[in-house]
Amino acid sequence: MASVSTYLNFPGKTEEAFEFYKSVFGGEYEGPVSRFRDIPPSPDMPPIPENILDQVMHVCLPITAGHKLMGTDAPEEMGFHLVTGNNVFLNLQPDTRVETQRLFKALSDGGVVQQELQDMFWGVYYGSCIDRYGIQWMFNCDEKKQ
Repeated sequence: MASVSTYLNFPGKTEEAFEFYKSVFGGEYEGPVSRFRDIPPSPDMPPIPENILDQVMHVCLPITAGHKLMGTDAPEEMGFHLVTGNNVFLNLQPDTRVETQRLFKALSDGGVVQQELQDMFWGVYYGSCIDRYGIQWMFNCDEKKQ
């Protein structure tokens, strides 16, 4: 079955970030958390630096409506050059205002609120924030105010 997921790269904070996301969304990781130490040695590849062996190579957390949040640490020792930018937002569309408020509060805790939740002219309950790991989130809830 075809699907779409979001893949996040972190500078050595993937495990911490995904434990946070797990506390927000609930659920369990899909499969084991893979670490760089799990890469089989190969004569075609230089040895993996000792200081990154326990960093996360891959993690997958189903979050909502079948969407999977995936991530990895992006160690410079392996040629990654991580640049956090403003080109990606994760858009959540919870069914209720209560769930929207819960997720917004949890994800913005320790982060930055860009726009408080409010009714918008295009007909949704909307807000946005950057979480403590630099990931940008948008919230769009269709439930009307009671």
